[in-house]
Amino acid sequence: MMRATRHNGRSGAHGTYNPKHNDREFDLDNAVDINKEMTPNNIYWNCYQGFTFHKDRPDDWMSFKDVELLFYKEQFTGWLDAQNERHRKEGHRKRIKTMEEVVMNKKWCPEETIYQIGNIDGTIDYKELAMVVTETMQEIDRRFGEYCRTMDWGLHIDEKTPHIHERHVFFAPDEYGFDMPQQEEACRRMGLELPDKESEPGRYNNRKMTFDKECRCIFLEKCKEHGIELEVEPIYGGKKYQEKQEFITSQINMKNQNVQIENGQLLIDNSILTETKSDLQGEIRDLEDEKLQKEMQLQDVNEFINDVTKIAYDKACETIIEDIADTVSREESKEISKLKAEITDSDNLITKALGKFAVEQLDKLQRRLSGIKSRVVNSLKRSFNSSAKKEQLLNKIADAARPSVLEILGRRKEAIAREDKAKALEVPSRKHKYEQCL
Repeated sequence: MMRATRHNGRSGAHGTYNPKHNDREFDLDNAVDINKEMTPNNIYWNCYQGFTFHKDRPDDWMSFKDVELLFYKEQFTGWLDAQNERHRKEGHRKRIKTMEEVVMNKKWCPEETIYQIGNIDGTIDYKELAMVVTETMQEIDRRFGEYCRTMDWGLHIDEKTPHIHERHVFFAPDEYGFDMPQQEEACRRMGLELPDKESEPGRYNNRKMTFDKECRCIFLEKCKEHGIELEVEPIYGGKKYQEKQEFITSQINMKNQNVQIENGQLLIDNSILTETKSDLQGEIRDLEDEKLQKEMQLQDVNEFINDVTKIAYDKACETIIEDIADTVSREESKEISKLKAEITDSDNLITKALGKFAVEQLDKLQRRLSGIKSRVVNSLKRSFNSSAKKEQLLNKIADAARPSVLEILGRRKEAIAREDKAKALEVPSRKHKYEQCL
């Protein structure tokens, strides 16, 4: 006789469970435990688009990862925005999170449930499993859907035993009235009691245990309605007194069942590891591309700075040198005019005697200096435009300007990123409704 398995979890040794395993959004070539020829017959469901076979997924089909992120944005944006704003006001900017980080956080991530009937030695038709589990989740949604919502599930027939991965999230209002992902408060609002009302709540005495018990009872009841005979008695510990042989037999059965469960979990973990490896390889390629892109962008910025510096340098040579020459010429003329006035106005007899001659010589000097200006300007331009001098000065100017230019560009990129993030939060509202099964 077969047994029904309903197992929950959020994370393992490698972090939170990734929905990519459930909808096969990863490279199947490296997944040795998956029969790729059977994958097209896998069945998927999500709360926005309903049912589809793997082979019939439309162009606008949403991956489970996108479904869950969209659901979280619709359900929890008010809570996250308010929480982030409090962190900003309190100066705790490192605590600010994006919705993507919330979905992957062990505290707030979806819970995953695996449904399976039988094992590799005997099971039921996968379409019947889909119908039983669909009816089970519809009943769970009817009873508890106000505070717990199924977002997606995938039925895998491309592994050794057909099974379903279903992902849901618990939620309830926080102290400010915003819905947030929280499990125990959601179960309390469902009206569920502690398993042991006389003891303090804790890891082995919480309302989630009551929720799981109720869901398992629903699952078994739906199996019964479909005429599926299951072993519902405990594998061991039935009669208070047992003969030695009966006790040994029950222990062997228990160990066999545990080995089967562990083997199934190892297969799932292996698929997750294979997928994680594929994801990491993809991330490494993305990082390499990003590094190359940043290097190219930095090179473009440096070329831009050098081009601007050259233009500014040439304009400076044309304009500033002439301005300097004009200024020097005016100052020289002022000094000579002042000297001529001093000679002319002097009461000294010798100065008066020589004054006329001296003033004439100073007039000649003024005229010569006026002619020298163009030669000085041309000489300076030749000096500043010489290859060695120009290269040296251009490097100094570019080095001095680069930090300021990069800072301005960085601030602009941050502003654009903030604008894109604000637009991304503006998501459409959709209804969550179960569709009829196959």
